[in-house]
Amino acid sequence: MEYKDYYNILEVEKKSTQDEIKRSYRKLARKYHPDVNKAPNAEEPFKEIGEAYTVLKDPEKRSAYDQLGENWRQGQDFTPPPNWDAGYEFSFQERQDAQQFSDFFENLFGRSDTGKGAYHRQGREFHADGEDHFAKILINLEDTYYGTTKTITLQVSGLDENGRLMVRPHTLNVRIPKGVIEGQRIRLAGKGGPPLGRGSHGDLYLEIILAPHRIFKVDKRDIYMELPITPWEAALGASVKVPILANTVSLKVPPDSQTGKKIRLKGKGLPGKSSGDCYVTFKIITPKAETEEAKKIYREMASKMNFNPRAELQ
Repeated sequence: MEYKDYYNILEVEKKSTQDEIKRSYRKLARKYHPDVNKAPNAEEPFKEIGEAYTVLKDPEKRSAYDQLGENWRQGQDFTPPPNWDAGYEFSFQERQDAQQFSDFFENLFGRSDTGKGAYHRQGREFHADGEDHFAKILINLEDTYYGTTKTITLQVSGLDENGRLMVRPHTLNVRIPKGVIEGQRIRLAGKGGPPLGRGSHGDLYLEIILAPHRIFKVDKRDIYMELPITPWEAALGASVKVPILANTVSLKVPPDSQTGKKIRLKGKGLPGKSSGDCYVTFKIITPKAETEEAKKIYREMASKMNFNPRAELQ
């Protein structure tokens, strides 16, 4: 996927005001509009200009786009970092036509959500409900296992009195329900956009993203871990201690176990109406032959054990 330098496309600086961006967009849009510019390749830059303006005219999109960094150039191969927009608060917006904009735009900003934004009148007064807002938050696996209350700070984008982009923090206390899984949303009623008149405040929806864990991988409520075992534990069988989320359990390694053998610990995953399981996969770790004694043992094994792991390949 190619990186799009939206500032370069609109011929503006990163510090440009919204008015400067609008003026440059209008100038370029007139220049490349297919009704005006009859060059055979005019339509492509016209689409790029429209896409760039869609991002840079919106303080929320522009602020999130800016934090991707300044090390990318137009046309470079680009993959968005995982959860690149976590911690940025967005208004819900309708998903754009998938064929209208590039893959770059779709990967960054393609959404399928719409907010309330309900409008109504009472007599001559005009009222509007506040927009619903959306943000991704990173939490630890332990947070969802036990449930907790966290103080989180979101980045909310807007414009200052000079029309320049500004970002302000939005700090709030959030209760993380026990057993919430990745992709689920926590609704904070009335914490979204402000209303007009006597409308209602919008809501804030927080999508749960699990931070990478040093031991476990997660799939919905199931958790997976790779357990190192020694060659003699694998060959002879053993009882080993396994750290799971709640505590440490004793696990029996069956004799003649091989790397890749999987053991299921029922109900030891994430809690819920139906708790997930913990899947333990064995990985045999061979000690290094760093001493003469260790080398002697390996030589004895080689001479006394009639074993060829490549026999089936012959």
